[in-house]
Amino acid sequence: MAPVHSVHSFKNFWDVFVLFTVPVGGGIPAGVILANSRGMGWLAMSALYFCSDVLLAFVFEPMMMVVLWLARHIPILANTLKISREITAKTIARYGTKPGPVVLIMIAFGVDPMTGRAAALSQGHSFLTGWAIAIAGDMLFFWVVMASTLFLNNILGDGTWAAVVIMVLMISIPALYRKWKDRGIVIDIEKQP
Repeated sequence: MAPVHSVHSFKNFWDVFVLFTVPVGGGIPAGVILANSRGMGWLAMSALYFCSDVLLAFVFEPMMMVVLWLARHIPILANTLKISREITAKTIARYGTKPGPVVLIMIAFGVDPMTGRAAALSQGHSFLTGWAIAIAGDMLFFWVVMASTLFLNNILGDGTWAAVVIMVLMISIPALYRKWKDRGIVIDIEKQP
Protein backbone atom coordinates (compact mmCIF):
# COMPACT_ATOMS: atom_id res chain seq x y z
CA MET A 1 0.00 0.00 0.00
CA ALA A 2 2.88 2.41 0.59
CA PRO A 3 3.61 3.00 -3.12
CA VAL A 4 -0.02 3.98 -3.80
CA HIS A 5 0.08 6.45 -0.92
CA SER A 6 3.41 7.80 -2.16
CA VAL A 7 2.08 8.34 -5.68
CA HIS A 8 -1.04 10.02 -4.29
CA SER A 9 1.10 12.26 -2.06
CA PHE A 10 3.36 13.14 -4.97
CA LYS A 11 0.34 14.09 -7.09
CA ASN A 12 -0.97 16.31 -4.28
CA PHE A 13 2.40 18.04 -3.96
CA TRP A 14 2.74 18.34 -7.74
CA ASP A 15 -0.70 19.93 -8.17
CA VAL A 16 0.07 22.55 -5.52
CA PHE A 17 3.58 23.14 -6.91
CA VAL A 18 2.19 23.79 -10.40
CA LEU A 19 -0.22 26.40 -9.01
CA PHE A 20 2.63 28.06 -7.12
CA THR A 21 4.59 28.45 -10.37
CA VAL A 22 1.90 30.74 -11.83
CA PRO A 23 3.64 34.12 -12.27
CA VAL A 24 2.82 37.32 -10.37
CA GLY A 25 1.30 35.67 -7.30
CA GLY A 26 -2.04 34.64 -8.82
CA GLY A 27 -1.42 30.99 -8.02
CA ILE A 28 -0.70 31.56 -4.35
CA PRO A 29 -4.29 31.77 -3.04
CA ALA A 30 -5.44 28.88 -5.23
CA GLY A 31 -2.41 26.78 -4.28
CA VAL A 32 -2.89 27.50 -0.59
CA ILE A 33 -6.57 26.51 -0.73
CA LEU A 34 -5.74 23.32 -2.66
CA ALA A 35 -2.90 22.43 -0.27
CA ASN A 36 -5.11 23.08 2.75
CA SER A 37 -7.91 20.92 1.31
CA ARG A 38 -5.40 18.09 0.85
CA GLY A 39 -4.16 18.29 4.43
CA MET A 40 -0.86 20.08 3.86
CA GLY A 41 0.39 22.35 6.59
CA TRP A 42 2.05 25.74 6.28
CA LEU A 43 5.54 24.21 6.36
CA ALA A 44 4.85 21.93 3.37
CA MET A 45 3.26 24.85 1.51
CA SER A 46 6.29 27.02 2.27
CA ALA A 47 8.69 24.33 1.05
CA LEU A 48 6.75 23.91 -2.20
CA TYR A 49 6.62 27.66 -2.77
CA PHE A 50 10.35 27.93 -2.06
CA CYS A 51 10.98 25.20 -4.66
CA SER A 52 8.87 27.14 -7.18
CA ASP A 53 11.05 30.21 -6.53
CA VAL A 54 14.24 28.17 -7.05
CA LEU A 55 12.81 26.89 -10.35
CA LEU A 56 12.01 30.49 -11.30
CA ALA A 57 15.62 31.47 -10.60
CA PHE A 58 16.97 28.80 -12.92
CA VAL A 59 14.47 29.70 -15.67
CA PHE A 60 14.51 33.50 -15.38
CA GLU A 61 18.26 34.08 -14.92
CA PRO A 62 19.28 32.66 -18.33
CA MET A 63 16.41 34.54 -19.98
CA MET A 64 17.57 37.78 -18.33
CA MET A 65 21.16 37.17 -19.49
CA VAL A 66 20.00 36.47 -23.07
CA VAL A 67 17.97 39.70 -23.10
CA LEU A 68 21.00 41.63 -21.80
CA TRP A 69 23.15 40.09 -24.54
CA LEU A 70 20.55 40.75 -27.26
CA ALA A 71 20.21 44.36 -26.10
CA ARG A 72 23.80 44.93 -27.21
CA HIS A 73 22.79 44.02 -30.77
CA ILE A 74 19.15 45.15 -31.12
CA PRO A 75 18.57 48.92 -30.74
CA ILE A 76 14.89 48.75 -29.73
CA LEU A 77 15.70 46.18 -27.05
CA ALA A 78 18.60 48.33 -25.86
CA ASN A 79 16.21 51.27 -25.56
CA THR A 80 13.67 49.17 -23.65
CA LEU A 81 16.42 47.96 -21.32
CA LYS A 82 17.57 51.56 -20.79
CA ILE A 83 14.04 52.57 -19.76
CA SER A 84 13.81 49.55 -17.45
CA ARG A 85 17.13 50.48 -15.82
CA GLU A 86 15.92 54.07 -15.31
CA ILE A 87 12.74 52.83 -13.62
CA THR A 88 14.77 50.49 -11.41
CA ALA A 89 17.19 53.32 -10.57
CA LYS A 90 14.27 55.59 -9.58
CA THR A 91 12.80 52.87 -7.39
CA ILE A 92 16.13 52.22 -5.70
CA ALA A 93 16.98 55.94 -5.36
CA ARG A 94 14.17 56.36 -2.83
CA TYR A 95 16.21 54.28 -0.42
CA GLY A 96 19.62 55.90 -0.83
CA THR A 97 22.50 55.61 -3.26
CA LYS A 98 23.49 52.06 -2.29
CA PRO A 99 20.52 50.19 -0.81
CA GLY A 100 21.32 47.20 1.33
CA PRO A 101 19.81 43.72 1.27
CA VAL A 102 16.81 44.66 3.44
CA VAL A 103 15.69 47.32 0.94
CA LEU A 104 16.19 44.90 -1.95
CA ILE A 105 14.18 42.25 -0.08
CA MET A 106 11.36 44.77 0.34
CA ILE A 107 11.46 45.53 -3.40
CA ALA A 108 11.03 41.81 -4.11
CA PHE A 109 8.24 41.69 -1.51
CA GLY A 110 6.45 44.70 -2.97
CA VAL A 111 6.76 43.87 -6.67
CA ASP A 112 7.86 40.33 -7.57
CA PRO A 113 10.99 38.17 -7.36
CA MET A 114 12.07 38.94 -10.95
CA THR A 115 12.10 42.68 -10.20
CA GLY A 116 13.86 41.93 -6.92
CA ARG A 117 16.53 39.99 -8.78
CA ALA A 118 16.93 42.76 -11.37
CA ALA A 119 17.31 45.33 -8.57
CA ALA A 120 19.86 43.10 -6.83
CA LEU A 121 21.76 42.66 -10.10
CA SER A 122 21.84 46.43 -10.57
CA GLN A 123 23.52 46.65 -7.17
CA GLY A 124 26.18 44.10 -8.15
CA HIS A 125 24.78 40.99 -6.46
CA SER A 126 25.72 37.66 -8.00
CA PHE A 127 23.34 34.90 -9.05
CA LEU A 128 23.35 33.29 -5.60
CA THR A 129 23.08 36.40 -3.42
CA GLY A 130 20.75 38.16 -5.85
CA TRP A 131 18.29 35.29 -5.90
CA ALA A 132 18.62 34.76 -2.14
CA ILE A 133 17.50 38.38 -1.72
CA ALA A 134 14.68 38.04 -4.27
CA ILE A 135 13.44 34.75 -2.81
CA ALA A 136 13.54 36.13 0.74
CA GLY A 137 11.24 38.98 -0.29
CA ASP A 138 8.96 36.65 -2.23
CA MET A 139 8.72 34.20 0.68
CA LEU A 140 7.62 37.07 2.95
CA PHE A 141 4.96 37.93 0.37
CA PHE A 142 3.90 34.28 0.21
CA TRP A 143 3.51 34.03 3.99
CA VAL A 144 1.36 37.18 4.12
CA VAL A 145 -0.90 35.95 1.30
CA MET A 146 -1.00 32.39 2.69
CA ALA A 147 -2.00 33.56 6.17
CA SER A 148 -4.61 35.94 4.73
CA THR A 149 -6.05 33.23 2.48
CA LEU A 150 -6.27 30.66 5.28
CA PHE A 151 -7.80 33.23 7.65
CA LEU A 152 -10.42 34.26 5.11
CA ASN A 153 -11.12 30.63 4.22
CA ASN A 154 -11.84 29.93 7.91
CA ILE A 155 -14.28 32.86 8.03
CA LEU A 156 -16.05 32.18 4.72
CA GLY A 157 -15.83 28.40 4.78
CA ASP A 158 -15.44 28.43 1.01
CA GLY A 159 -11.97 28.11 -0.48
CA THR A 160 -13.00 29.31 -3.93
CA TRP A 161 -14.39 32.59 -2.64
CA ALA A 162 -11.44 33.04 -0.28
CA ALA A 163 -9.01 32.65 -3.20
CA VAL A 164 -11.04 35.01 -5.42
CA VAL A 165 -11.27 37.69 -2.70
CA ILE A 166 -7.54 37.49 -1.95
CA MET A 167 -6.64 37.73 -5.66
CA VAL A 168 -8.92 40.75 -6.10
CA LEU A 169 -7.36 42.40 -3.03
CA MET A 170 -3.84 41.64 -4.29
CA ILE A 171 -4.63 43.48 -7.51
CA SER A 172 -6.83 46.31 -6.23
CA ILE A 173 -5.08 47.46 -3.02
CA PRO A 174 -1.83 48.58 -4.72
CA ALA A 175 -3.81 50.30 -7.50
CA LEU A 176 -6.07 52.07 -4.99
CA TYR A 177 -3.06 53.09 -2.90
CA ARG A 178 -1.35 54.66 -5.94
CA LYS A 179 -4.55 56.44 -6.94
CA TRP A 180 -5.14 57.80 -3.42
CA LYS A 181 -1.48 58.79 -3.12
CA ASP A 182 -1.69 60.73 -6.41
CA ARG A 183 -4.80 62.54 -5.13
CA GLY A 184 -3.15 63.35 -1.80
CA ILE A 185 -5.55 61.19 0.21
CA VAL A 186 -2.69 58.99 1.42
CA ILE A 187 0.19 60.83 3.07
CA ASP A 188 3.58 59.88 1.67
CA ILE A 189 5.69 59.17 4.77
CA GLU A 190 8.88 59.53 2.72
CA LYS A 191 8.16 63.26 2.23
CA GLN A 192 7.37 63.97 5.88
CA PRO A 193 9.87 66.22 7.73
